[in-house]
Amino acid sequence: MSLWSDLSLGVTGLQASTNALNTVAHNITNAETEGYTRQQVELDDRRYITISKTGSAISYQQTGLGVYYSNAKQVRDYFLDKTYRTELGRQDFYEVSKNTLNEVEDLLGELNGASFQQSMADLWTAVQELTKDPCNSVTQGALVSEASEFLERARSVYNDLAGYQDNINYQVLQDVKTINEYGKKILELNSTIQKIELGEEKANDFRDQRNLILDKLSALCNITYKEDQYGSVSVQIEGEDFVKGSLCYEIWIDIDSQTGFYTPYWPQNSNYTVVPGGDPKAVDDTIFTTDGKKGDRIYNIEAAHVFDTDRPISSEANTDVGKLRSLLYARGDRRADYTDIRFYDDVKDSVLMNIEAEFDQLIHNVITAVNGVLENAAGVRTVSANSTGDDLNIYNAIKARDTKWYDGKEYKIHIDEDDGYNYMEDSNGAPLQLFQKSTTDGYTGYDLSADGLDSYWVYNEEEMPKFNTRGQVVDNDGNVIDQNKLADLKYSLYSVANTRINQELQQTPSLMGFRLEDGSEDMATMEALKKVFTDEVYTLNPTVIKKVSLNEYYSDLVSQVSNSGYMYNSIYENQAKTVSAAESAKDQVEAVSSDEELSNMIKYQSAYNASSRFINVVDEMMEHLLNSLT
Repeated sequence: MSLWSDLSLGVTGLQASTNALNTVAHNITNAETEGYTRQQVELDDRRYITISKTGSAISYQQTGLGVYYSNAKQVRDYFLDKTYRTELGRQDFYEVSKNTLNEVEDLLGELNGASFQQSMADLWTAVQELTKDPCNSVTQGALVSEASEFLERARSVYNDLAGYQDNINYQVLQDVKTINEYGKKILELNSTIQKIELGEEKANDFRDQRNLILDKLSALCNITYKEDQYGSVSVQIEGEDFVKGSLCYEIWIDIDSQTGFYTPYWPQNSNYTVVPGGDPKAVDDTIFTTDGKKGDRIYNIEAAHVFDTDRPISSEANTDVGKLRSLLYARGDRRADYTDIRFYDDVKDSVLMNIEAEFDQLIHNVITAVNGVLENAAGVRTVSANSTGDDLNIYNAIKARDTKWYDGKEYKIHIDEDDGYNYMEDSNGAPLQLFQKSTTDGYTGYDLSADGLDSYWVYNEEEMPKFNTRGQVVDNDGNVIDQNKLADLKYSLYSVANTRINQELQQTPSLMGFRLEDGSEDMATMEALKKVFTDEVYTLNPTVIKKVSLNEYYSDLVSQVSNSGYMYNSIYENQAKTVSAAESAKDQVEAVSSDEELSNMIKYQSAYNASSRFINVVDEMMEHLLNSLT
């Protein structure tokens, strides 16, 4: 082998050691860089030159041409990455539930002003004081005043819950935008990595950026991903293509016209129609569903939802992965009221809808029970299809005039007559109500003189929706109700959002009187009013067996939220430990160790020095030979 070849060997050693030292320096420099994966040097032999082949020899006689720096590979573990990303998404899912319940607990504790619990207690105290002296205008005024305060505080709590729903709704929008930005960035990095790796160079730093985005994306939603032979990564969200090939399939947002709630959906999976009068080729340049202008596409997203929130929350089915899914569960799909308790399976997975429904149920129970006591005192009675005599005639006459698309099986009626005794009647002669609906009257007057009957005040029942097997609201004959009519349902409810105090009673509390025709105090009504708050006949929801009184209901509601919050907090803490363990395992493989890198630096520095000395020796030999020949 010639001295020139020996010199080449030393040069290759210098080059390999220099590149290896650069890799070590790169690792140390980026030790604190987010998402950075340590790079490991790979050195390979250059090709060998065969000098001779002797059959009797154990091996061929060969001489090497040195070493070369073949690769700086990323040190990653695919299975650790997959485990970490799944568990991170699960952690963020339960963190949303934990934070929501903690926020709801604060709202029910009511940091702003007097608490609802106190207004409930004050209303009960006012009832107790009234029963001691029912005909006293001071105690009557106190009852009306405390009822007003009770309703005001109830609205405040409910509005706070609704406001937090809106905050979560805004987070849904922001997270969808973030996911779309991540998709575009992955697509861009795929292109960059492919271009760089067409040669021999490795795009490790760009791969780190892409892996960091995949980590962040996995916290927002349940993802699967796969890298192809060209270094491009395809990503699926909830089983649907998100990044594939040269395309990023953005998630779009549908806005509910009534609630303003955002629903993420896949536009490629939805059907659309074009509003007449415009250009049907026009493509919307926004992720929002359009507002119906000419030429706009109107999308039907029924089969295109990104997240199926009807599926139960389960780790086995991976329906508890991702912050965005958890936000949608927590927010729900509408403002809930007490009517949703009947369909508890539809609201139980939504923290806010569940609490809204249970809280509104408390308010509804107080309102209808107190009004019911006053109605009984006024002499309201019930007629139905099973009545006889004049009551049956009254029922039939009212039903013939009833234009509501919900007709009841019975009617609560109060005769409208001027008999000189107007106990528990308002100025119009209708039964007196402490709590009234804000939008519709509590009673409707019916003149039945054409049927040879008296005039009557008929109680306007709360119109509870009926559903067919497809979940559509129908009338008594099974006909599907027009969507525009559904909003009217809310106007018939004694809910926290649709109730006010009787203005006549606010001005003149003594209208209640509580004095019978014979001049005695109406103690029977007083006892009935007390029983409204003390009878243990209520439950929070259909899954709760324990019956409570109205005085205990709110405390049990707060306790339920507290217990649920404790449960989710425990799940979150356990999940955080799992994520921490997965992250530690990842760091052992991927993270830069300063001690290891310093050790490598010494190793490659020594190799560099050895190559340098080898070159010096060859140089001296060549110089000696040249000097000897001259």
